[in-house]
Amino acid sequence: MTPLPTTPASPTAHDTPRHEVARIGTVSMRALWRSGTPRERGLIFDAWLTSILASVGFGLATVAWGWSGIPLLFGGVKVFITIYPPLVICQLWTLCFGWWWGALPAYLATLVLALYAGMPPHWALLFAWANPLGFAVLSLGYRAMGLSRGLRSLRSWLFYVQMCFVAGVFSSAGALIWCYTNQIDTIGQLPIWQGWWLGAFLQGVLIAAPLMALAWPAIERWQQRRPALCQRESADPRRLALRLTLAVVAGVVGYGFLSLRMGASRVDETLRSGELALLPAAAQVMLSTTWVFFWVFALIVVFVGLFGYKVFVRWMDETDRLVARLEQANSELAVLSRTDGLTGLYNRATIDALLQEAWQRAKRFGEQPCSLLILDIDHFKQINDCYGHALGDAVIRSVAAAMRESTRGADSIGRFGGEEFIVILPATDAAGAEFLAERIRLRIAQSELRSAAGPIRFTVSIGAADFRVQDDDAAAWLRRADAALYRAKAAGRNRTHLAGDDESHKAVS
Repeated sequence: MTPLPTTPASPTAHDTPRHEVARIGTVSMRALWRSGTPRERGLIFDAWLTSILASVGFGLATVAWGWSGIPLLFGGVKVFITIYPPLVICQLWTLCFGWWWGALPAYLATLVLALYAGMPPHWALLFAWANPLGFAVLSLGYRAMGLSRGLRSLRSWLFYVQMCFVAGVFSSAGALIWCYTNQIDTIGQLPIWQGWWLGAFLQGVLIAAPLMALAWPAIERWQQRRPALCQRESADPRRLALRLTLAVVAGVVGYGFLSLRMGASRVDETLRSGELALLPAAAQVMLSTTWVFFWVFALIVVFVGLFGYKVFVRWMDETDRLVARLEQANSELAVLSRTDGLTGLYNRATIDALLQEAWQRAKRFGEQPCSLLILDIDHFKQINDCYGHALGDAVIRSVAAAMRESTRGADSIGRFGGEEFIVILPATDAAGAEFLAERIRLRIAQSELRSAAGPIRFTVSIGAADFRVQDDDAAAWLRRADAALYRAKAAGRNRTHLAGDDESHKAVS
């Protein structure tokens, strides 16, 4: 016989959908203002406003003191970097608290320095989005991959370094606007553009990273203690990973095109001017640009390999979890379709099918006995009328529990309807069926339910019938058990009656 199904388990915390989980590293400004303690609001918002003022001041210093496009020799290669302290400040806010926390100071700092430098207001409004764009890619990378910001492992360091580069390349799009609005020729564009992305990259790796490694553990512990202040993850991580992949590819293609174009522009301008004496210097710029591109491209190849592997593993994990949830849902649906919602026993349709299978098996293999019990709660209508349907349901559940505890694993138990139950007993003769029925009856008679009116006791009547070759079908077998149940009730209830050869097929009233 088919073993009794188990009731589906209730969802646990591990089954919580991903979109309902607080995103560590992203603090909601609104939640902090509404639900944060006065101390939390004071410390965080005061520090943030101070960082905005500091970012604006450092941004003006970059223009006033000429920290842009500074030439340096690195391994015999001439490179250009721009020192822009607001990047470090705003990047730390982006990683520790979320994109908005870093984007607003970065936007204001860039907007003020652009207006200070004489950029037209409409171009300044667009130009100021350059660094927030880079931070958006950085934030997207951590959301998509779910890596720790703690920088405690080689993998987290490699990911951070690569994301700093990609973010720097995206933010350096502002260099093109700067060159256009300041009418800088193609020869002068290379120091500005390369200085922007290389300066952002080096500041992120050499300055922001150590500060992040020191600050993040404490911030992470605080966010874990205060999940109500963190935003909820709502986007599909696989979709985020795809967006990040497209962003990385776009950044690499754009970077390669601009590097080679700006490097070649010097050689082209020199050849057109006819000043051949300047050609070696232009060729040296082209050579330096090509070597920088080579090393950056090699870095990107390593990143794409690691990132691709991480994306593949993450997608496989997500797929495995999805398949597991789907299998669990299908299993639960299968159980629900076969069981009675009140008791967890087999429902009428399932027990009818199992009864038919048992009859066919007994008919085919007559040497192996099989028996059937039909059970009815005595005076159940009076229980419902006196105590209400809620207590009536409790009585039904109590009877079902007693039947589970009194039967074997191979037995099949079902709720036949209302207060009636059926038990199919494989490999059980008449004597065994009568013994098991009495064990069930006595256990139920000894049970008790408590109610507002006091303790309530209840009993059952049971009809038992072993399989006989004269049973032409499962219905005939069931009728003999049903007639035995009628005899038990007629004899005074709270008893068991075993069907005999001459058992009447009279229905139970």
